[in-house]
Amino acid sequence: MTTSTTTTEPTGPVRRTTKDLTRAAVSGWLGTAMEFMDFQLYSLAAAIVFNKIFFPDVSPAIGLIAAMATYGVGYVARLAGAVYFGRMGDRIGRKKVLVITIVMMGVSTTLIGALPTYASIGILAPVLLVALRLVQGFGAGAEIAGATVMLAEYAPTRRRGLIASLVSLGTNSGTLAASGLWAILLAVLSEEQLLSWGWRLPFLLSFLLLVFAVWLRRSLKESPVFEERPDVVDGVAMTRGELEDTARREETGTLEAGLRQRKGKAFFLALGLRFGQAGNSGLVQTFLVGYIATNLDFERSVPTDAILYGSLLGFLTVPVIGVLGDRFGRRPLYIALTLLTTALAFPLLLLIAHGGAAAVMLGMIVALNLGVLGLFSLESVTMAELFGSRTRFTQLAVAKEIGGVLATAIGPVLAATLTAVTDSWWPIAGMLVVYSLITLVSALLAPETRGRDLVRLEDAV
Repeated sequence: MTTSTTTTEPTGPVRRTTKDLTRAAVSGWLGTAMEFMDFQLYSLAAAIVFNKIFFPDVSPAIGLIAAMATYGVGYVARLAGAVYFGRMGDRIGRKKVLVITIVMMGVSTTLIGALPTYASIGILAPVLLVALRLVQGFGAGAEIAGATVMLAEYAPTRRRGLIASLVSLGTNSGTLAASGLWAILLAVLSEEQLLSWGWRLPFLLSFLLLVFAVWLRRSLKESPVFEERPDVVDGVAMTRGELEDTARREETGTLEAGLRQRKGKAFFLALGLRFGQAGNSGLVQTFLVGYIATNLDFERSVPTDAILYGSLLGFLTVPVIGVLGDRFGRRPLYIALTLLTTALAFPLLLLIAHGGAAAVMLGMIVALNLGVLGLFSLESVTMAELFGSRTRFTQLAVAKEIGGVLATAIGPVLAATLTAVTDSWWPIAGMLVVYSLITLVSALLAPETRGRDLVRLEDAV
């Protein structure tokens, strides 16, 4: 690489119009909505019908554990996708990766709706289900991270928390769409119709959303922060060797700061911030749905309606948390939300376990908005601000997915096992407390990141 082709100091901020920002916002929201709709479609199907369709020759409790384990398989693939596509996104840009990931997710989700059942082809049916979950997870591993990075890097500094929270609204929208579809199916179809063909409809309909999302992302401009990075030349990031050579030859302090960065501290803080939201999500949005229907003998519509109403309330919760984060900072909001979730975990689960249908719905709605959606709104901007621009996509994606594997994927399986052994609800509340306390400690140790310059190559700590 010659000096004449190397740009080590930005010539000025890359401008994006309001139209560009709107397109980026819609793209990020839609892609994340697709990801969470895909996964929520599966998680609800796993809790409601997949134990009968793909694992029919076992007891109901073991069938639920098997269905949840298959749900967790996707999170292992997500970690591999986070590493692969995260590095690609840091190297060649965010936009190209986001087109690839959304295609992988959408196609695999559609094909789940076309799978033959255990009754048709035996053990090959759950094998194919696992294979599609692996493909779906591989693409999803970088989807929400890419959307988070893109929106945070597009947003004006003073409104970064609000705009980045749209990613969380995408998760909320996807959850709402999936829960709404399942609520309709449960309301209008008989048990026989649901098990024979009704469960396929939500998966097949996701193809329509895929077509629109791909069209939108192909017209999206690259992140302005990526284009401003001093280590990016002609749309491709320098290798470490090239970076060292350029920094030595040109004595560029900006590049040297990126090279001197000691990796690790920001990553583990981000992982801790992720842990509470991810773990609480797996318990509230996945495990509790099956637990309430199977162990507490409520109609299956009760927990799915609770997720539906909780997601609707989330359209207020998410942007309000984003605005408060822009006003007061990220750390105070993290501390407040985790303390509230910890304090209310046992009362809410007691209400769910021993109350009527209205109590169940109230408990799930509060838990969803405090311990899941509120934390997700903060996570969307804080994790992006913790990392430097050179490795932001990779570190953010890997932190999200390791947290997902450790908390969201393993959590429902562990909860199913513990509640079966103890025949009680208290392990669920205990897990909510542990997850939330991990995030509380991480928030106390993390620096305040509000207003940080996202073009900087080094991490915040």
